[in-house]
Amino acid sequence: MKRYDVVMIGGGHNGLVAACYLQRAGLDVVVLEKNDWVGGAATSREMTPGFTYSNCSYVCSLFRPEIMRDLELPKHGLQVISYEGGAVFTRDGDYLASYRDHDSHRREFARWSKRDAEAYDRYARDVTKQCRFIQPLLMRTAPDPFSFRPRDISELLYLAKKFGEFTPSEMAQTLRFWTMSISDFLNEYFETDVIKASLALSGIIGTALGPMSPGTAYVLLHHYMGEVDGSVGAWGYARGGMGAISKALASSFQAWGGTIRIGADVEKVLTRNGEATGVVLCGGEEVAGKLVVSNADVKRTFLKLVDQHDLPAAFLHRVKHFKMRGSSGKLNIALDSLPDFPALPAGSSCIRGDLHFTDSVERMERAYDDWKAGRWSADPFVDMMIPTQLDPTMAPPGKHFMSCFVQYCPPKVEGLDWTDADRDAFAKTVVSQIAGYSPGFRERIVHMEVRTPREIEEEVGLTEGNIFQGELTFDQLLFNRPIPGYAQHRSPVRGLYLCGSSTHPGGGVMGAPGRNAAAEILRDLRLGTKHMSPAHDVI
Repeated sequence: MKRYDVVMIGGGHNGLVAACYLQRAGLDVVVLEKNDWVGGAATSREMTPGFTYSNCSYVCSLFRPEIMRDLELPKHGLQVISYEGGAVFTRDGDYLASYRDHDSHRREFARWSKRDAEAYDRYARDVTKQCRFIQPLLMRTAPDPFSFRPRDISELLYLAKKFGEFTPSEMAQTLRFWTMSISDFLNEYFETDVIKASLALSGIIGTALGPMSPGTAYVLLHHYMGEVDGSVGAWGYARGGMGAISKALASSFQAWGGTIRIGADVEKVLTRNGEATGVVLCGGEEVAGKLVVSNADVKRTFLKLVDQHDLPAAFLHRVKHFKMRGSSGKLNIALDSLPDFPALPAGSSCIRGDLHFTDSVERMERAYDDWKAGRWSADPFVDMMIPTQLDPTMAPPGKHFMSCFVQYCPPKVEGLDWTDADRDAFAKTVVSQIAGYSPGFRERIVHMEVRTPREIEEEVGLTEGNIFQGELTFDQLLFNRPIPGYAQHRSPVRGLYLCGSSTHPGGGVMGAPGRNAAAEILRDLRLGTKHMSPAHDVI
């Protein structure tokens, strides 16, 4: 039986990133993916003839440009098209436009409130300061604060130096920022409900928290520091859907001699004397490896794939209590024509970006109240996009694909498993909200794919459908992610590593967890990391 240098569990984007770096370092890597396609949550699939859906993740910004260059992804077909702005529709028939251009954005704020337009410059400056602090940490392994190893001490000194660049007042503001709610944070700058709602949305996406929950200000930052083609804060569509990222990663990996096996569902991690020796597939086949790397989340890895007798009781306790609660749903809709939104001026560029219908933070919080009660939101927050306006490859001529990301959607409905009837009722709620702002919308629908946390967990393997493999709260960041003492991609089982979004720096189609895990593995093997670019300063 062949023994690989590395067996990778899962072909999600982080697993593929790690596999690429390890393969390029001269290791023999096999990627085992349970589905008949790679990509995990970053996939493109044709669910109805002629239409390509970005089934789960749907926009690109967080993916690190350093990784894109290292792995030559444009050479393997990846192209990201930036989009311009978006809009929030208000219940009185008006709208708040957003633009990528700072001055245009500021003028639109002034249409609603001159005071808020003045405050926007101060807000952008203060958020940028936080980005400058956190962004370099994305591509560095979190230090272990309880270790006296030289490298951990060096990383702690680096953190102290970065923090020391702040003035005393900025230090205090940073500590407040990381622990406060997005609602409280925005109240310190703005007075207009719709403006606050437009900015608060980044604080709740993918998170089982409401805008008034402590810790959601950092979630905004997590989304704010992405970039497209060097333009910080910009977002874009991957041409051909989000699966184009995974397709390019797979192509890069295979170009260097890597092996991908689809339809290979891992049932168990094999161990001997506390050390990982390979995996067993669901059909009983064993795949041997000198090292095993799991792209699955921390709960799926250690509560389902690893024999719990191989794990310390205290470690298991922390894994079981790692917060990983599903809060999101997704509708992918094929349309026979472009929807009409009468609130927008004819020819407005806003329709090519992200569109929302929640015009106050209070409405977002009430939507979260439904989630807490175990129900999907009766008045949900919907992040809606029509990428085929900029990427016509995803639909037949004249027709369109619409992506709708929905908060909030619980992992269970009032404590019970989702049923197909529940799923259909959830979809009806979302479609009704869109139709309230777009006359004739229902008649334009050709096909619709509906994903609740049930479908996300069953297909993608994300526990409870949590898209970040664990919430991005302060107690689960840096050296606390996923577990204190195990934040450096290693585990209690020798030779078993984690590379998914349960590890630092967290979720989103970023690639940094996979890249950082590969760096740690190569250091353990005493192999070079010269083919891995460090984080660059772009802000």
